[in-house]
Amino acid sequence: MSISSAMNAGVSGLTANSSRLGTISDNIANASTFGYKRVETAFNSLVVGQGAGLYTAGGVRASTVRSVSQDGAIVTTSNALDLAMTGRGMLPVTTLNDATSGNAPSLMMTRTGAFRPDASGLLRNESGLVLMGWPTAGDGTMPLVARDTAAALQPIRIEANRPEGDPTTQVMLGANLPATQTLPGSSGAPLPLKVEYFGNLGTSESLDITFTPDLPGTPGMSNSWVVEIRDSASDNAMISTFRVTFDDSQTGGGALATVEDLGGGAFADYDPATGAIPLAVGGGDMELVIGVPGGSSGLKQLAASFSPSNITKNGSPVGQLVGVEVDAQGFVKATYDTGFVKALYRIPVVDVPNPNGLIAMEGQAFKTSPDSGGFFLWDAGDGPTGAIAGYAREASTTDIAQELTHLITTQRAYSSNAKIIQTVDEMLQETTNIKR
Repeated sequence: MSISSAMNAGVSGLTANSSRLGTISDNIANASTFGYKRVETAFNSLVVGQGAGLYTAGGVRASTVRSVSQDGAIVTTSNALDLAMTGRGMLPVTTLNDATSGNAPSLMMTRTGAFRPDASGLLRNESGLVLMGWPTAGDGTMPLVARDTAAALQPIRIEANRPEGDPTTQVMLGANLPATQTLPGSSGAPLPLKVEYFGNLGTSESLDITFTPDLPGTPGMSNSWVVEIRDSASDNAMISTFRVTFDDSQTGGGALATVEDLGGGAFADYDPATGAIPLAVGGGDMELVIGVPGGSSGLKQLAASFSPSNITKNGSPVGQLVGVEVDAQGFVKATYDTGFVKALYRIPVVDVPNPNGLIAMEGQAFKTSPDSGGFFLWDAGDGPTGAIAGYAREASTTDIAQELTHLITTQRAYSSNAKIIQTVDEMLQETTNIKR
């Protein structure tokens, strides 16, 4: 009966607009919630069919879609571990229970979060979700991992009270050797130089280097020096001896020309491409960079005083953690009071083919579904994904003005459907009166 279908259509209209009112209320309530993705309500007509001259109302059905692919505005903050995505993709997170259970954590994802270390050092946001990443070496390198599984991801843990050292692996030696010391009749006295470096345990060690001029038996400068290197961490044993010869031509005067092994210590071949000599110091290996042949840096020989004025090295003594930041490539870097910066983890960016098909969880988190498709872990800023921004949060995608407009139209539609029901009720009442 057409009049009954009108009643049912009115009821379905009330139900659909009630659903839309719920999404509007949720959107407005979360207008200030960082990372919130607004929910949209779509209406679909229901066609029941119609007979000869008689129309049967089918009504309406509401469906909701969360607009996960819509990006919110980036809001700057004052905390380094406030993170947000500046493009497509999400941050990998897991629940605290999964992070501490010892089993492989389940993968969830979020667009933004204010992460802070908890009592055990786990980086958690205000919803209790734990940030995950791949552990790295101190220089940021990491082994090859599968990108279509979260098996290699680990909860990020910051050990605030654990001191760290940074062993020296390279020393760049820049000095001028006085050319006049290679003349016949010169004193031939060696020129000493002590270079500090840091051992594997943060100890202060030194390379004791002496430059001894070769005195020629004929007039003119020999332009040649014997270099001996002793290591304090090896009981002052000589670890390398070599001869350096310098160019005395008009175009390249003073530049390094050749390096010759003299057989002392565990000398490895000098690399003319990098200017480095590998050294076996106590506790490990080190590179001593003395310059490339014909180069403008490293060792030189000019008619000036001995001046070791340009010596640089990496490494640092033991230091305490003073800060942690995440760069645009997703590297979690710890800074220590000695100035040493060490990479701890790399945070990948999670991407799925259909972000709007993700299942919404509490705390602005999402998980995959058959509609979203499987995930892939990208390096931040690589492929289709955006970079990771520290000192930033993503604002809610709710537009208050738009939601209030929808609220007015929803209220009008709801009242109109209620009026249909009232009218049908009056018509049925009239029908009842006629039968009487």
